[in-house]
Amino acid sequence: MGVHDGHRERIKESFREHGLEPMSDVNALEFLLFYAIPRRNTNELAHALLEQFDTLDGVFHASVEELQAVPGIGEHAATLLTLVPQIMKKAAVSKTREIVQIRSSADAGEYLLPRFQNEQDEVLLMLCLDARKCIICCCEMGRGVVNGVETSVRRIVEKALKVKAGSVIIAHNHPSGFAIPSREDDAFTKTLYSSLSAVGVRFIDHIIVAGEDYVSLADTGMLGLYRF
Repeated sequence: MGVHDGHRERIKESFREHGLEPMSDVNALEFLLFYAIPRRNTNELAHALLEQFDTLDGVFHASVEELQAVPGIGEHAATLLTLVPQIMKKAAVSKTREIVQIRSSADAGEYLLPRFQNEQDEVLLMLCLDARKCIICCCEMGRGVVNGVETSVRRIVEKALKVKAGSVIIAHNHPSGFAIPSREDDAFTKTLYSSLSAVGVRFIDHIIVAGEDYVSLADTGMLGLYRF
């Protein structure tokens, strides 16, 4: 038995009996690292990670390269830590598989919100619907600075026509802001509305996401301002 085996077993037993809630952030992170680093005191590494990245959220959003810059964190541990938020996002998205038809902005928000979970970049998604508003597909159409980019409008129109969409919903996130449309959002929406209308595709909503919050431009009445 290794010197740390007794401590590890106590942590595991605590988790089995009480879950993670009673554990400190350090102990929870230490526990996770057990499964990547079998022969080392992971409590010290957990302290080093939290010192470097401030919070658990900071640790889980660090890149593999940033994590490996912390002494003692190798490839396996860094990969495990970056896996956590991605698998949680995948689990959240999997819950939306039962949504097959979009009848309201609430349906659209429920379907789209998990797809922005843990995103640090601005991402533009398009939800393509058929004539009955059943989901055809949901595609990423841009990443980075996506508003007002002409190529994004052209790609959206081309994709909508390719999948024979009767209508589309656009969504993008404000990673470090509020779910409030900016001047650029307004200009982008107006251009896209005109371009889709010209090819007979209904643009029924633009949803702006910030964290767990979102705003539907259809609900605010803004989309009505773009009708000619």
